[in-house]
Amino acid sequence: MNRRDWMKTTTAAGLAPALVQARAATPADPDRVRAENARPGTTDWIATNVVVDPATKYRSPGIEGYASRTSVRPGESISFHVSANPASRFTVELYRMGFYQGKGGRLVEKLGPFNGVVQPDPEVGPLRLRECLWEPAVTITIPDDWTSGVYLAKLRAERNGLESYIVFVVRDDREADFLFQVSDNTWNAYNRWPSQFSLYDDGDKQWYWGADVQTSFDRPYGKYCQIFDVPLSVGSGEWLLWEFPLAFWMEERGYDVTYISNIDTHLDPAGLLRAKGWISIGHDEYWSLEMFENVSKARDAGVNLAFLSGNSICGVVDIHPSSDGRPGRIIERVGRFGSPRKEELEQGFPEEAGLKKNGPNEATLIGAQSTFPVTGGGDWTCRRPDHWLFQGSGMKEGDSIGGLVGWEWHGEPWDIPGLEIVASGPTRSPRGEGLYTATIYPGPRENFVFNASTIWWATGLSSPPGFVMPDVYTRPKGVDPRVQRITANLLERMRGARA
Repeated sequence: MNRRDWMKTTTAAGLAPALVQARAATPADPDRVRAENARPGTTDWIATNVVVDPATKYRSPGIEGYASRTSVRPGESISFHVSANPASRFTVELYRMGFYQGKGGRLVEKLGPFNGVVQPDPEVGPLRLRECLWEPAVTITIPDDWTSGVYLAKLRAERNGLESYIVFVVRDDREADFLFQVSDNTWNAYNRWPSQFSLYDDGDKQWYWGADVQTSFDRPYGKYCQIFDVPLSVGSGEWLLWEFPLAFWMEERGYDVTYISNIDTHLDPAGLLRAKGWISIGHDEYWSLEMFENVSKARDAGVNLAFLSGNSICGVVDIHPSSDGRPGRIIERVGRFGSPRKEELEQGFPEEAGLKKNGPNEATLIGAQSTFPVTGGGDWTCRRPDHWLFQGSGMKEGDSIGGLVGWEWHGEPWDIPGLEIVASGPTRSPRGEGLYTATIYPGPRENFVFNASTIWWATGLSSPPGFVMPDVYTRPKGVDPRVQRITANLLERMRGARA
């Protein structure tokens, strides 16, 4: 396929509605990621000139954009919708994120320059929805030889040199050892672009946790709105904050991993069965009831699950199509997994009482649940040094990995036959003290479910270029060989080997 056949520009209003179809798994290719990472890498993917508008606090109007889909297969099309204010020609550099000799990315294509224009801010719709209907700048068909992964499109305005990102997943249907699910529902939920229009904004309260608010994937990701100031989150959601260190580490070691979106977990339950292990990473807070059912069925079918994440499966969202019919483009908070807790209603989020579509207790799947005070940090302390999880780590009972728990976590383990608490300890925050529990329990087909009980697990695995360490309530201490060994033990068991 030559460049002309591969790429086309368009001025149409957008892509036609995508059809969601289950596809049979394609043959395994266990050396795919190893071969991909042998290709030349670069750190040019790092944006060095990101300017956030102080009036909005989150957006970067000089150059900003979004993708028409959260994930796309080779052979399918995706469009990039870009606004430049002031109007400017711009380029798009497409990078696949991985290890690549420690560089963190590989340039797969450079597009443009294109004529950038000021695209209109969307109206405030029902339920405070801001859905951009921008003209696409470019539409591409993903080549067959693109390896599944998280891709960053780096936008650069020629007029002033300003930069930002668009993030998307290239997925496939091949059998693999591991499915790496990015937590992009949560990226969307916390995205306040253009200003105070996240799932937490009702037009009155700054941090709202009730119903009747929707957010769209059809808008740029603004700068991350919690914890710390990270300009590289402009356009990239939470990918570079909590998730990239796991991908960097797994790809360095050549694990057979393929990538999906939260929306794939929602729309493609059959696709979950093509892997030996499924991984939730980072801040995986917002799930649909369909996602919960699909992952529960995958567990029951023998897929191993690893929640290397915190505050997971907390808010119930309905997932709606866009106004032009593309599936999986709008999320709406409708409930709480496990129903609202008494302490939350009394001390934190009284508006939860109005939620009407609550889900099963998340601990029945994860092994533990989000508990009040929800936020907090602490040390990850070993309670079962004899467990295979700790083999070769050198950890003894009571040994701790400093600052690894944060800033949200899981506690109150569920009464599941065979469940073991492998790590536990106190958390601290201005709201009060909590107690986290990291757990593991057996599935029905000699599989298992592991819960690390922290958003920050991957901070102990690697520190890729561009990574910024979180620092609130407590501060992780960085790469730790014990976290690496525990994770290696976990992954080896997930793919059927014995640590």
